Amino acid sequence: MSKVVKNIQRADAAVIKTLGELGVATVHEAQGRTGLLRPYMRPIYPTAKAAGSAVTVSCAPGDNLMIHAAVEWLRPGDILVVTTTSESTDGMFGELLAESVRAHGAVGLVIDAGVRDVADLTAMNFPVWSKAVSAQGTVKTTPGSVNVPVVCAGAPIRPGDVIIADVAKAASDRLAKESKTRERLKNGELGLDFYGLRAKLAELGVKYVDHEGD
Repeated sequence: MSKVVKNIQRADAAVIKTLGELGVATVHEAQGRTGLLRPYMRPIYPTAKAAGSAVTVSCAPGDNLMIHAAVEWLRPGDILVVTTTSESTDGMFGELLAESVRAHGAVGLVIDAGVRDVADLTAMNFPVWSKAVSAQGTVKTTPGSVNVPVVCAGAPIRPGDVIIADVAKAASDRLAKESKTRERLKNGELGLDFYGLRAKLAELGVKYVDHEGD
């Protein structure tokens, strides 16, 4: 059944801010190396960065009707997460939609399909991660859903995507640990030693020899 869910629970703004400052890699490691989207999802410009609660959209391929339907339910700080019911690389989002969603509070877009007008989106500093860049146009004829659970680039995403606060704490702890590790590496200390990996190598049967053939 196609539907638009008007009200969702959003993540706490302070948690979103903390996680955004920590960055994807640190949070990914801190929560047990889970939650990454597939690596074909790329930012349209190198410095793109965003953090927010997900407003999810399920569209038919080549049809952006439900993106338009989702705009009404965006709130400041939201990120639009768009998927299609089957494979699509069509340019489903461009500069005009970016102006619209930004006016309603969106701080970025993640879309498992294509986008267009990337020069304009870059000039706007509107962060977008997409599977493809394509000028191929879309239609507005097929019903879909807004704010329902979706799978985007291999990752299950719920509307609002609430991340519990102790994940943010674990990420903060990891960031502090990485800072200390960075200093030790700069000072020439071997990761083999402070990570305790020599014992691991021995356990795995790796032997040290002076020369090839020994």
